[in-house]
Amino acid sequence: MRDGLAPGAVGEVQITVTEAMVARFDELGMAHPVYATWMMVKHLEEASRKVILPFLDEDEDAVGHAIDVVHLAPTPVGQRVVARAVVERVEGRRIYCRLEAFNEQGRIGEGHNVQVVVPRERLRARLRAIGALE
Repeated sequence: MRDGLAPGAVGEVQITVTEAMVARFDELGMAHPVYATWMMVKHLEEASRKVILPFLDEDEDAVGHAIDVVHLAPTPVGQRVVARAVVERVEGRRIYCRLEAFNEQGRIGEGHNVQVVVPRERLRARLRAIGALE
């Protein structure tokens, strides 16, 4: 990993909530017509990946290892959401981030996640072994 990734580094994703992002389940159908928790988690993880990518060497990748998120408030379709990851610390290959999500009214989610930097070829070999890559 390249030098420079330090506490305080920020990654951000900005989206507008669409119908495809609401709390709808495959078997159960519509739960609530608002931004789904799983979609917020996706955007928060994307924000943490964005903060890490510029620091990876050509032969490295990063994978999600752990995430802990609390969904605090609903967001209707059409509203803007900002998902933000702030690096708290880097310990060897593990990057720890504080996560926050906001809509137009205020904070809607918070939590933490950990990503692990891995050798790209080792990851690809593992994905091939399970049939995820050819």
